[in-house]
Amino acid sequence: MEKENEQKLIDLGAESEALLATPVFNSTINGLVEACFQAFINTKPEQEAEREKTYHHYRALVDIISTLKQRVEVKDNIEKEREEKQSDKS
Repeated sequence: MEKENEQKLIDLGAESEALLATPVFNSTINGLVEACFQAFINTKPEQEAEREKTYHHYRALVDIISTLKQRVEVKDNIEKEREEKQSDKS
């Protein structure tokens, strides 16, 4: 059961890594971040609700990227542990 869970985490990490390496994904995220920044700086002082909405949109984008990177890190750690166990057996 543990091996299955580890394999699922490795698969998620590999898929996340592939997505992060995709130019169209990166350009889309970067475009959305830039749009958030532009919307934020173009608000008037009295448009607090609009700024908050824009900030939350930006944070959601950052959370997506952070989650994908975290999945890659988990995959890398599991693979490293497996390699260390193999070298200990040798």
